[in-house]
Amino acid sequence: MNEQAAHGTSCTGTGNRTVPPTPSQTVGPFYGHALPFPRGGALAPEGDLRALTLHGRVFDGAGQPVPDALLEFWQAAPDGSRTGAPGSLRRDPADGSVLGRDGVEFTGFGRVSTDADGHWAVRTLPPPQSAPYVAVCVFARGLLHHLYTRAYLAEPAADPLLDALPAHRRATLLAPAERPGVHRFDITLQGEPDRETVFLDFG
Repeated sequence: MNEQAAHGTSCTGTGNRTVPPTPSQTVGPFYGHALPFPRGGALAPEGDLRALTLHGRVFDGAGQPVPDALLEFWQAAPDGSRTGAPGSLRRDPADGSVLGRDGVEFTGFGRVSTDADGHWAVRTLPPPQSAPYVAVCVFARGLLHHLYTRAYLAEPAADPLLDALPAHRRATLLAPAERPGVHRFDITLQGEPDRETVFLDFG
């Protein structure tokens, strides 16, 4: 891909025909304007005593923080259900603006941006023992396609994905507890095998 295409500008095709960028070439920063919504990291209903914090930082291949990444999260409810519930994207009936979560339902979905230090955080409920992880999707500058990974809040006795990985790669998917109710999960987009986060291919 040439430099023009990488930056989402038109490039010259065969002859004098100008070829516009495809959707996968226009990687941002459009998502930073349209996708975040109020309280996007508040997956746990307000006042739920089971709530925990999952947080971390996003780093590039040079170990520098990525200040403009966007992360999406999906997980099963504590009872193992995956159906979620309405309430994430309520809209104002008068003007159609997004009101954000209702603060009552657990929907199993969240979306947050990183700050200037590459940090992000969500408040959620513990996933079930049968699927003790939060699925994470990463959008960031320079990524032509978003990346998928998992943050395991507990290391299961057996798991097809973790069991298929060597120990140093397996460790990049674990979100250990820093203290009661707080788990840390850093994401490294590329780098040495013991640092780069394992990403999943659903192709």
